[in-house]
Amino acid sequence: MTGIKFRIYYEDTDCGGVVYYANYLKFCERARSELFFQKGLSPHNNDEFFVVKNVNADYIKSAVFGDLIEVNTKLIEKKSASIVMYQEILRDGELLFKGTFKLAFLKNFKPSKIPQEFFEIFN
Repeated sequence: MTGIKFRIYYEDTDCGGVVYYANYLKFCERARSELFFQKGLSPHNNDEFFVVKNVNADYIKSAVFGDLIEVNTKLIEKKSASIVMYQEILRDGELLFKGTFKLAFLKNFKPSKIPQEFFEIFN
């Protein structure tokens, strides 16, 4: 599993200093994008890109302002035009969130075969 660390800023929280639920999805999206950036690639290439088709999210504990979290990502299924990824968010090894994300690959806004070099990013 590949891990990316993020600090929780005030903008990520509600008025009580607790991370707003939708931001966990944003943290996962940032971590997936970072996988591409670390390989010198972009998750959006001209008319080719991934879109989220399905999310199954499980919120376990809250992150709060100032926390350092780690988002781990693992490819669990690959097909010719879609992938399924498992992502989890931890704080000091404690599980806060976990989810599976089905991503479809589009070219010119139509489902398309995922280029082989993209599969290598997730290994």
